[in-house]
Amino acid sequence: MNEITTFRPGEVEEAKPDPLPHSIEAEQQLLGAILINNDVFDRIAMIVSKDHFYDPVHARIFDVAAQRIAKNALASPVTLKTFLEDDEGLKELGGPAYLARLAGAAISGFAARDYAQMIYDLAIRRELIQLGRDIADRAAKVEVSSEPKEQIVEAEQKLYKLAEQGTSESGFQSFLRAVTDAVKVANAAYQRDGGLAGVSTGLVDLDKKLGGLHRSDLLILAGRPSMGKTSLATNIAFNIAKAYKRGTMPDGSEGAINGGVVGFYSLEMSAEQLAARILSEASEVPSEQIRRGDMTEAEFRRFVDAAKQLESCPLYIDDTPALPISQLAARARRLKRTHGLDALFVDYLQLVKGTGKGENRVNEISEISQGLKAIAKELDIPVVALSQLSRQVESRDDKRPQLSDLRESGSIEQDADVVMFVFREEYYKEREKPGDHEMDKMAVWQEEMERLHGKAEVIIGKQRHGPIGSVDLSFEGRFTRFGNLIKPWQQEGGARDF
Repeated sequence: MNEITTFRPGEVEEAKPDPLPHSIEAEQQLLGAILINNDVFDRIAMIVSKDHFYDPVHARIFDVAAQRIAKNALASPVTLKTFLEDDEGLKELGGPAYLARLAGAAISGFAARDYAQMIYDLAIRRELIQLGRDIADRAAKVEVSSEPKEQIVEAEQKLYKLAEQGTSESGFQSFLRAVTDAVKVANAAYQRDGGLAGVSTGLVDLDKKLGGLHRSDLLILAGRPSMGKTSLATNIAFNIAKAYKRGTMPDGSEGAINGGVVGFYSLEMSAEQLAARILSEASEVPSEQIRRGDMTEAEFRRFVDAAKQLESCPLYIDDTPALPISQLAARARRLKRTHGLDALFVDYLQLVKGTGKGENRVNEISEISQGLKAIAKELDIPVVALSQLSRQVESRDDKRPQLSDLRESGSIEQDADVVMFVFREEYYKEREKPGDHEMDKMAVWQEEMERLHGKAEVIIGKQRHGPIGSVDLSFEGRFTRFGNLIKPWQQEGGARDF
Protein backbone atom coordinates (compact mmCIF):
# COMPACT_ATOMS: atom_id res chain seq x y z
CA MET A 1 0.00 0.00 0.00
CA ASN A 2 1.40 3.40 -1.00
CA GLU A 3 1.89 5.81 1.88
CA ILE A 4 0.22 9.19 1.56
CA THR A 5 1.90 12.13 3.24
CA THR A 6 0.16 15.37 4.17
CA PHE A 7 3.26 17.48 4.92
CA ARG A 8 2.93 20.96 3.50
CA PRO A 9 5.83 22.54 1.56
CA GLY A 10 8.40 23.95 3.96
CA GLU A 11 7.45 21.58 6.80
CA VAL A 12 10.04 19.24 8.26
CA GLU A 13 9.34 15.83 9.68
CA GLU A 14 11.15 16.69 12.90
CA ALA A 15 8.53 19.35 13.71
CA LYS A 16 6.85 18.90 17.07
CA PRO A 17 3.63 16.93 16.59
CA ASP A 18 0.32 18.61 17.34
CA PRO A 19 -0.79 17.55 20.85
CA LEU A 20 -4.44 17.26 19.78
CA PRO A 21 -5.43 13.62 19.14
CA HIS A 22 -6.05 12.76 15.48
CA SER A 23 -5.34 10.14 12.83
CA ILE A 24 -4.58 11.41 9.34
CA GLU A 25 -4.24 7.80 8.18
CA ALA A 26 -7.77 6.86 9.32
CA GLU A 27 -9.18 9.91 7.52
CA GLN A 28 -7.30 8.98 4.35
CA GLN A 29 -8.49 5.38 4.48
CA LEU A 30 -12.13 6.38 5.01
CA LEU A 31 -12.11 8.95 2.19
CA GLY A 32 -10.40 6.45 -0.13
CA ALA A 33 -13.02 3.79 0.66
CA ILE A 34 -15.85 6.26 -0.12
CA LEU A 35 -14.24 7.34 -3.41
CA ILE A 36 -13.87 3.69 -4.50
CA ASN A 37 -17.38 2.63 -3.43
CA ASN A 38 -20.02 5.31 -2.74
CA ASP A 39 -22.24 2.76 -0.93
CA VAL A 40 -19.79 2.96 1.98
CA PHE A 41 -21.06 6.48 2.67
CA ASP A 42 -24.51 5.21 3.74
CA ARG A 43 -22.89 3.00 6.40
CA ILE A 44 -20.87 5.79 7.99
CA ALA A 45 -23.07 8.89 7.45
CA MET A 46 -24.73 8.45 10.88
CA ILE A 47 -21.33 8.36 12.60
CA VAL A 48 -19.22 11.14 11.09
CA SER A 49 -19.75 14.50 9.44
CA LYS A 50 -17.30 16.94 7.87
CA ASP A 51 -16.82 18.63 11.28
CA HIS A 52 -15.22 15.48 12.71
CA PHE A 53 -12.23 15.55 10.31
CA TYR A 54 -9.00 16.97 11.72
CA ASP A 55 -7.46 17.95 8.38
CA PRO A 56 -9.50 20.79 6.83
CA VAL A 57 -8.73 19.55 3.29
CA HIS A 58 -10.12 16.12 4.21
CA ALA A 59 -13.23 17.82 5.64
CA ARG A 60 -13.79 19.64 2.33
CA ILE A 61 -13.27 16.45 0.28
CA PHE A 62 -15.79 14.62 2.50
CA ASP A 63 -18.29 17.49 2.21
CA VAL A 64 -18.16 17.62 -1.60
CA ALA A 65 -18.41 13.80 -1.82
CA ALA A 66 -21.40 13.82 0.57
CA GLN A 67 -23.20 16.47 -1.50
CA ARG A 68 -22.61 14.50 -4.71
CA ILE A 69 -23.83 11.21 -3.19
CA ALA A 70 -26.92 12.94 -1.74
CA LYS A 71 -27.89 13.90 -5.31
CA ASN A 72 -27.36 10.29 -6.53
CA ALA A 73 -24.33 11.46 -8.47
CA LEU A 74 -20.97 9.67 -8.60
CA ALA A 75 -18.26 10.83 -6.15
CA SER A 76 -14.90 9.69 -7.54
CA PRO A 77 -11.42 11.27 -7.93
CA VAL A 78 -12.41 12.35 -11.45
CA THR A 79 -15.79 13.94 -10.56
CA LEU A 80 -14.47 15.63 -7.38
CA LYS A 81 -11.53 17.12 -9.30
CA THR A 82 -13.85 19.69 -10.94
CA PHE A 83 -15.04 21.03 -7.60
CA LEU A 84 -11.67 21.03 -5.77
CA GLU A 85 -9.23 22.11 -8.51
CA ASP A 86 -8.85 25.61 -7.06
CA ASP A 87 -8.66 24.47 -3.42
CA GLU A 88 -5.42 25.97 -2.02
CA GLY A 89 -5.08 23.28 0.64
CA LEU A 90 -5.42 20.50 -1.90
CA LYS A 91 -2.82 22.18 -4.13
CA GLU A 92 -0.33 21.98 -1.23
CA LEU A 93 -0.93 18.22 -1.07
CA GLY A 94 -0.29 17.75 -4.76
CA GLY A 95 -3.56 18.91 -6.32
CA PRO A 96 -6.21 16.56 -7.82
CA ALA A 97 -3.56 13.80 -7.97
CA TYR A 98 -3.95 13.52 -4.18
CA LEU A 99 -7.56 12.32 -4.73
CA ALA A 100 -6.32 9.54 -6.99
CA ARG A 101 -3.69 8.56 -4.41
CA LEU A 102 -6.41 8.41 -1.72
CA ALA A 103 -8.48 6.02 -3.80
CA GLY A 104 -5.45 3.96 -4.84
CA ALA A 105 -4.16 3.42 -1.30
CA ALA A 106 -7.56 2.66 0.32
CA ILE A 107 -8.37 -0.74 1.73
CA SER A 108 -11.74 -2.45 1.15
CA GLY A 109 -14.88 -0.85 2.59
CA PHE A 110 -15.58 -3.50 5.27
CA ALA A 111 -13.39 -1.62 7.80
CA ALA A 112 -14.85 1.80 6.92
CA ARG A 113 -17.23 1.83 9.91
CA ASP A 114 -14.32 1.21 12.32
CA TYR A 115 -12.35 4.07 10.78
CA ALA A 116 -15.40 6.34 10.97
CA GLN A 117 -15.89 5.51 14.66
CA MET A 118 -12.20 6.22 15.29
CA ILE A 119 -12.42 9.62 13.55
CA TYR A 120 -15.54 10.47 15.57
CA ASP A 121 -13.96 9.43 18.90
CA LEU A 122 -10.84 11.48 18.23
CA ALA A 123 -12.95 14.51 17.27
CA ILE A 124 -14.85 14.26 20.58
CA ARG A 125 -11.53 14.06 22.45
CA ARG A 126 -10.36 17.24 20.69
CA GLU A 127 -13.59 19.00 21.63
CA LEU A 128 -13.20 17.89 25.26
CA ILE A 129 -9.64 19.26 25.31
CA GLN A 130 -10.82 22.55 23.79
CA LEU A 131 -13.72 22.77 26.24
CA GLY A 132 -11.30 22.19 29.14
CA ARG A 133 -9.06 24.97 27.87
CA ASP A 134 -12.02 27.35 27.47
CA ILE A 135 -13.17 26.62 31.04
CA ALA A 136 -9.65 27.25 32.37
CA ASP A 137 -9.28 30.49 30.35
CA ARG A 138 -12.64 31.85 31.51
CA ALA A 139 -11.97 30.91 35.13
CA ALA A 140 -8.57 32.67 34.97
CA LYS A 141 -10.22 35.94 33.87
CA VAL A 142 -11.65 37.50 37.01
CA GLU A 143 -14.51 39.67 35.77
CA VAL A 144 -17.42 41.18 37.68
CA SER A 145 -19.91 40.23 34.94
CA SER A 146 -18.87 36.57 34.95
CA GLU A 147 -19.91 34.78 38.13
CA PRO A 148 -18.28 31.38 38.86
CA LYS A 149 -21.75 29.78 39.26
CA GLU A 150 -22.75 30.99 35.79
CA GLN A 151 -19.51 29.57 34.37
CA ILE A 152 -20.26 26.18 35.96
CA VAL A 153 -23.78 26.13 34.45
CA GLU A 154 -22.42 27.14 31.03
CA ALA A 155 -19.68 24.49 31.16
CA GLU A 156 -22.23 21.86 32.22
CA GLN A 157 -24.50 22.77 29.29
CA LYS A 158 -21.61 22.47 26.82
CA LEU A 159 -20.61 19.10 28.26
CA TYR A 160 -24.15 17.74 27.95
CA LYS A 161 -24.40 19.10 24.42
CA LEU A 162 -21.19 17.22 23.63
CA ALA A 163 -22.56 14.05 25.28
CA GLU A 164 -25.73 14.34 23.18
CA GLN A 165 -23.70 14.08 19.97
CA GLY A 166 -22.97 10.45 20.79
CA THR A 167 -26.60 9.42 20.48
CA SER A 168 -26.72 8.31 16.86
CA GLU A 169 -30.13 7.64 15.38
CA SER A 170 -31.00 4.02 14.83
CA GLY A 171 -32.65 4.64 11.46
CA PHE A 172 -34.92 1.98 9.97
CA GLN A 173 -35.34 -1.33 11.77
CA SER A 174 -36.87 -4.54 10.48
CA PHE A 175 -40.50 -5.32 11.26
CA LEU A 176 -39.32 -8.53 12.97
CA ARG A 177 -37.36 -6.49 15.52
CA ALA A 178 -40.30 -4.13 16.08
CA VAL A 179 -42.67 -7.10 16.58
CA THR A 180 -40.20 -8.73 19.02
CA ASP A 181 -40.08 -5.52 21.09
CA ALA A 182 -43.90 -5.35 21.12
CA VAL A 183 -44.10 -8.99 22.31
CA LYS A 184 -41.59 -8.23 25.10
CA VAL A 185 -43.77 -5.33 26.33
CA ALA A 186 -46.89 -7.52 26.24
CA ASN A 187 -45.05 -10.32 28.08
CA ALA A 188 -43.86 -7.90 30.79
CA ALA A 189 -47.46 -6.72 31.23
CA TYR A 190 -48.70 -10.32 31.40
CA GLN A 191 -46.13 -11.24 34.06
CA ARG A 192 -46.73 -8.10 36.14
CA ASP A 193 -49.47 -7.99 38.78
CA GLY A 194 -52.55 -6.26 37.41
CA GLY A 195 -51.49 -6.82 33.81
CA LEU A 196 -50.15 -3.32 33.20
CA ALA A 197 -47.88 -2.49 30.28
CA GLY A 198 -46.65 0.64 32.06
CA VAL A 199 -45.76 1.85 35.55
CA SER A 200 -48.74 1.68 37.94
CA THR A 201 -50.13 5.01 39.18
CA GLY A 202 -51.41 3.34 42.35
CA LEU A 203 -54.97 4.30 41.33
CA VAL A 204 -56.76 1.15 40.15
CA ASP A 205 -59.42 2.68 37.89
CA LEU A 206 -56.96 5.11 36.28
CA ASP A 207 -54.56 2.22 35.62
CA LYS A 208 -57.36 0.25 33.92
CA LYS A 209 -58.03 3.14 31.56
CA LEU A 210 -54.38 4.00 30.83
CA GLY A 211 -52.68 0.62 31.28
CA GLY A 212 -50.23 2.44 33.57
CA LEU A 213 -47.75 5.13 32.55
CA HIS A 214 -46.07 3.93 29.34
CA ARG A 215 -42.41 4.43 28.55
CA SER A 216 -41.52 7.20 26.09
CA ASP A 217 -44.99 8.77 26.53
CA LEU A 218 -45.69 12.44 27.28
CA LEU A 219 -48.76 12.73 29.52
CA ILE A 220 -50.35 16.13 30.12
CA LEU A 221 -52.29 16.58 33.36
CA ALA A 222 -54.30 19.81 33.11
CA GLY A 223 -56.81 21.66 35.23
CA ARG A 224 -57.92 25.05 36.55
CA PRO A 225 -56.43 26.36 39.82
CA SER A 226 -57.64 24.52 42.97
CA MET A 227 -58.70 21.43 41.01
CA GLY A 228 -55.84 19.41 42.54
CA LYS A 229 -53.35 19.02 39.64
CA THR A 230 -50.30 19.12 41.90
CA SER A 231 -52.00 16.90 44.50
CA LEU A 232 -52.77 14.21 41.93
CA ALA A 233 -49.25 14.44 40.46
CA THR A 234 -47.60 14.13 43.90
CA ASN A 235 -49.95 11.26 44.80
CA ILE A 236 -48.99 9.32 41.65
CA ALA A 237 -45.27 10.17 42.04
CA PHE A 238 -45.34 9.03 45.67
CA ASN A 239 -47.22 5.82 44.79
CA ILE A 240 -44.60 4.94 42.15
CA ALA A 241 -41.64 5.69 44.45
CA LYS A 242 -43.26 3.87 47.40
CA ALA A 243 -43.79 0.71 45.31
CA TYR A 244 -40.20 0.70 43.99
CA LYS A 245 -38.63 -2.74 43.90
CA ARG A 246 -35.43 -3.54 42.05
CA GLY A 247 -34.71 -6.88 40.44
CA THR A 248 -33.93 -8.77 37.24
CA MET A 249 -36.01 -7.68 34.25
CA PRO A 250 -37.42 -10.20 31.68
CA ASP A 251 -34.54 -9.33 29.31
CA GLY A 252 -31.97 -10.19 32.02
CA SER A 253 -30.96 -6.59 32.86
CA GLU A 254 -31.25 -4.99 36.29
CA GLY A 255 -34.07 -2.50 36.81
CA ALA A 256 -37.36 -1.64 38.49
CA ILE A 257 -39.66 -4.68 38.48
CA ASN A 258 -42.26 -2.69 40.40
CA GLY A 259 -42.73 1.05 40.94
CA GLY A 260 -39.70 3.13 40.04
CA VAL A 261 -37.29 5.97 40.71
CA VAL A 262 -39.11 9.29 40.30
CA GLY A 263 -37.83 12.76 39.39
CA PHE A 264 -40.11 15.69 40.26
CA TYR A 265 -39.52 19.23 38.94
CA SER A 266 -41.45 21.52 41.27
CA LEU A 267 -41.19 24.92 39.58
CA GLU A 268 -44.03 26.47 41.58
CA MET A 269 -43.68 25.06 45.11
CA SER A 270 -40.52 24.59 47.18
CA ALA A 271 -39.23 21.07 47.89
CA GLU A 272 -40.19 21.56 51.56
CA GLN A 273 -43.82 22.43 50.65
CA LEU A 274 -44.04 19.44 48.33
CA ALA A 275 -42.60 17.14 50.99
CA ALA A 276 -45.18 18.49 53.49
CA ARG A 277 -47.98 17.54 51.07
CA ILE A 278 -46.65 14.00 50.67
CA LEU A 279 -46.20 13.67 54.45
CA SER A 280 -49.75 14.93 54.97
CA GLU A 281 -51.04 12.17 52.71
CA ALA A 282 -48.87 9.47 54.29
CA SER A 283 -49.49 10.44 57.94
CA GLU A 284 -53.15 11.53 57.51
CA VAL A 285 -52.47 14.84 59.23
CA PRO A 286 -54.04 17.88 57.46
CA SER A 287 -51.43 19.92 55.58
CA GLU A 288 -52.51 23.23 57.17
CA GLN A 289 -51.91 21.71 60.64
CA ILE A 290 -48.43 20.60 59.55
CA ARG A 291 -47.69 24.15 58.33
CA ARG A 292 -48.83 25.70 61.62
CA GLY A 293 -47.33 22.96 63.79
CA ASP A 294 -50.79 22.54 65.32
CA MET A 295 -50.73 18.79 66.00
CA THR A 296 -51.69 16.53 68.88
CA GLU A 297 -49.02 14.20 70.23
CA ALA A 298 -50.54 11.22 68.36
CA GLU A 299 -50.62 13.19 65.09
CA PHE A 300 -47.03 14.34 65.54
CA ARG A 301 -45.91 10.74 66.22
CA ARG A 302 -47.71 9.61 63.05
CA PHE A 303 -46.05 12.47 61.16
CA VAL A 304 -42.54 11.53 62.37
CA ASP A 305 -43.12 7.81 61.68
CA ALA A 306 -44.27 8.61 58.13
CA ALA A 307 -41.16 10.79 57.61
CA LYS A 308 -38.90 7.90 58.73
CA GLN A 309 -40.62 5.47 56.36
CA LEU A 310 -40.27 7.88 53.45
CA GLU A 311 -36.54 8.49 53.97
CA SER A 312 -35.62 5.61 51.66
CA CYS A 313 -38.21 6.52 49.00
CA PRO A 314 -36.47 7.08 45.62
CA LEU A 315 -38.25 10.39 44.97
CA TYR A 316 -35.95 13.23 43.88
CA ILE A 317 -37.24 16.82 43.90
CA ASP A 318 -35.74 19.76 42.00
CA ASP A 319 -37.37 23.07 42.93
CA THR A 320 -35.17 25.41 40.85
CA PRO A 321 -37.52 28.11 39.46
CA ALA A 322 -37.76 29.06 35.77
CA LEU A 323 -35.64 26.17 34.49
CA PRO A 324 -34.81 26.29 30.76
CA ILE A 325 -35.91 23.17 28.85
CA SER A 326 -32.25 22.39 28.00
CA GLN A 327 -31.28 22.41 31.70
CA LEU A 328 -34.33 20.35 32.59
CA ALA A 329 -33.25 17.70 30.07
CA ALA A 330 -29.62 17.79 31.23
CA ARG A 331 -30.57 17.30 34.90
CA ALA A 332 -32.92 14.43 34.02
CA ARG A 333 -30.10 12.70 32.13
CA ARG A 334 -27.77 13.16 35.09
CA LEU A 335 -30.37 11.71 37.50
CA LYS A 336 -30.84 8.69 35.21
CA ARG A 337 -27.08 8.07 35.14
CA THR A 338 -26.51 8.50 38.88
CA HIS A 339 -29.63 7.05 40.54
CA GLY A 340 -31.76 5.68 37.69
CA LEU A 341 -35.02 7.23 36.50
CA ASP A 342 -38.35 5.51 35.74
CA ALA A 343 -40.80 8.46 35.68
CA LEU A 344 -40.47 12.24 35.46
CA PHE A 345 -42.98 14.88 36.62
CA VAL A 346 -42.95 18.58 35.69
CA ASP A 347 -45.09 21.01 37.72
CA TYR A 348 -45.89 22.86 35.59
CA LEU A 349 -45.26 23.25 31.85
CA GLN A 350 -45.92 26.99 31.55
CA LEU A 351 -43.19 27.74 34.14
CA VAL A 352 -40.47 26.07 32.05
CA LYS A 353 -38.39 28.48 29.95
CA GLY A 354 -37.67 28.05 26.26
CA THR A 355 -34.48 29.13 24.50
CA GLY A 356 -36.17 32.07 22.74
CA LYS A 357 -36.36 35.65 23.97
CA GLY A 358 -40.06 35.28 24.76
CA GLU A 359 -41.25 37.24 21.70
CA ASN A 360 -43.67 34.47 20.76
CA ARG A 361 -45.19 32.55 23.66
CA VAL A 362 -46.96 29.99 21.46
CA ASN A 363 -43.66 29.05 19.76
CA GLU A 364 -41.95 28.85 23.15
CA ILE A 365 -44.62 26.49 24.54
CA SER A 366 -44.30 24.43 21.36
CA GLU A 367 -40.54 24.16 21.90
CA ILE A 368 -41.08 23.11 25.54
CA SER A 369 -43.70 20.43 24.75
CA GLN A 370 -41.50 19.04 21.95
CA GLY A 371 -38.54 19.08 24.35
CA LEU A 372 -40.50 17.14 26.99
CA LYS A 373 -41.56 14.54 24.40
CA ALA A 374 -37.92 14.26 23.29
CA ILE A 375 -36.85 13.62 26.92
CA ALA A 376 -39.49 10.87 27.23
CA LYS A 377 -38.22 9.14 24.07
CA GLU A 378 -34.51 9.63 24.77
CA LEU A 379 -34.62 8.41 28.39
CA ASP A 380 -37.35 5.84 27.61
CA ILE A 381 -39.54 6.93 30.54
CA PRO A 382 -43.03 8.41 30.96
CA VAL A 383 -42.99 12.20 31.41
CA VAL A 384 -46.01 13.69 33.20
CA ALA A 385 -46.27 17.46 32.68
CA LEU A 386 -48.87 19.58 34.44
CA SER A 387 -50.54 22.37 32.48
CA GLN A 388 -52.85 25.28 33.12
CA LEU A 389 -56.18 25.72 31.42
CA SER A 390 -57.44 28.99 29.96
CA ARG A 391 -60.10 31.07 31.75
CA GLN A 392 -62.73 30.34 29.11
CA VAL A 393 -63.72 27.31 31.24
CA GLU A 394 -65.12 29.67 33.88
CA SER A 395 -67.40 31.44 31.40
CA ARG A 396 -69.21 28.24 30.36
CA ASP A 397 -72.19 26.72 32.15
CA ASP A 398 -70.62 23.28 31.88
CA LYS A 399 -67.24 23.68 33.61
CA ARG A 400 -65.95 20.31 32.40
CA PRO A 401 -62.64 20.99 30.62
CA GLN A 402 -61.93 19.96 27.03
CA LEU A 403 -58.88 19.87 24.74
CA SER A 404 -59.46 23.38 23.36
CA ASP A 405 -59.15 24.77 26.92
CA LEU A 406 -55.42 24.02 27.06
CA ARG A 407 -53.46 27.27 27.13
CA GLU A 408 -51.43 27.69 23.91
CA SER A 409 -53.07 24.34 23.21
CA GLY A 410 -52.08 23.46 19.63
CA SER A 411 -48.60 22.09 20.24
CA ILE A 412 -49.37 20.58 23.67
CA GLU A 413 -52.34 18.66 22.28
CA GLN A 414 -50.29 17.53 19.28
CA ASP A 415 -47.14 16.40 21.15
CA ALA A 416 -48.90 14.65 24.05
CA ASP A 417 -49.69 10.93 23.96
CA VAL A 418 -52.24 11.36 26.75
CA VAL A 419 -54.13 14.47 27.86
CA MET A 420 -55.97 14.26 31.19
CA PHE A 421 -58.05 16.88 33.01
CA VAL A 422 -58.65 17.01 36.75
CA PHE A 423 -62.19 18.17 37.51
CA ARG A 424 -63.91 18.57 40.88
CA GLU A 425 -67.50 19.68 40.42
CA GLU A 426 -67.78 20.12 44.20
CA TYR A 427 -65.45 23.15 43.94
CA TYR A 428 -67.82 24.98 41.58
CA LYS A 429 -71.01 23.84 43.31
CA GLU A 430 -69.66 25.17 46.63
CA ARG A 431 -69.55 28.66 45.11
CA GLU A 432 -73.22 28.43 44.04
CA LYS A 433 -74.53 28.28 47.61
CA PRO A 434 -77.95 30.01 47.73
CA GLY A 435 -78.96 32.49 50.45
CA ASP A 436 -80.27 31.16 53.78
CA HIS A 437 -83.74 32.54 52.99
CA GLU A 438 -84.02 30.39 49.82
CA MET A 439 -85.01 27.19 51.61
CA ASP A 440 -86.01 25.14 48.54
CA LYS A 441 -82.84 26.02 46.67
CA MET A 442 -80.76 25.38 49.79
CA ALA A 443 -82.21 21.85 50.16
CA VAL A 444 -81.43 21.03 46.51
CA TRP A 445 -77.93 22.52 46.89
CA GLN A 446 -77.21 20.48 50.02
CA GLU A 447 -78.36 17.31 48.28
CA GLU A 448 -76.04 18.08 45.34
CA MET A 449 -73.13 18.81 47.70
CA GLU A 450 -73.63 15.48 49.49
CA ARG A 451 -73.57 13.67 46.14
CA LEU A 452 -70.40 15.46 45.01
CA HIS A 453 -68.55 15.57 48.34
CA GLY A 454 -65.15 13.88 48.30
CA LYS A 455 -65.36 13.00 44.61
CA ALA A 456 -63.13 13.98 41.72
CA GLU A 457 -63.05 13.13 38.06
CA VAL A 458 -60.09 12.58 35.75
CA ILE A 459 -61.25 13.17 32.17
CA ILE A 460 -59.05 11.51 29.54
CA GLY A 461 -59.45 13.81 26.54
CA LYS A 462 -56.82 12.14 24.36
CA GLN A 463 -55.05 8.79 24.45
CA ARG A 464 -53.00 7.39 21.58
CA HIS A 465 -52.95 3.83 22.93
CA GLY A 466 -56.41 3.48 24.36
CA PRO A 467 -59.92 4.83 24.96
CA ILE A 468 -60.93 8.29 26.14
CA GLY A 469 -63.46 8.77 28.92
CA SER A 470 -63.75 9.56 32.62
CA VAL A 471 -62.35 7.97 35.78
CA ASP A 472 -63.95 8.68 39.16
CA LEU A 473 -61.62 9.12 42.13
CA SER A 474 -62.07 10.00 45.77
CA PHE A 475 -60.54 13.26 47.03
CA GLU A 476 -59.72 14.15 50.61
CA GLY A 477 -58.94 17.86 50.64
CA ARG A 478 -57.57 17.82 54.19
CA PHE A 479 -54.77 15.43 53.22
CA THR A 480 -54.56 16.57 49.55
CA ARG A 481 -55.07 12.90 48.65
CA PHE A 482 -56.70 11.22 45.67
CA GLY A 483 -57.72 7.59 46.02
CA ASN A 484 -59.75 4.77 44.51
CA LEU A 485 -63.47 5.49 44.73
CA ILE A 486 -65.55 2.75 46.33
CA LYS A 487 -68.50 1.90 44.09
CA PRO A 488 -71.94 1.35 45.68
CA TRP A 489 -71.79 -2.42 45.04
CA GLN A 490 -68.44 -2.58 46.86
CA GLN A 491 -69.70 -1.06 50.09
CA GLU A 492 -70.40 -4.40 51.77
CA GLY A 493 -67.02 -5.83 50.90
CA GLY A 494 -65.27 -2.92 52.58
CA ALA A 495 -63.05 -0.17 51.26
CA ARG A 496 -60.31 -0.78 48.76
CA ASP A 497 -56.79 0.00 49.92
CA PHE A 498 -55.50 3.41 49.02
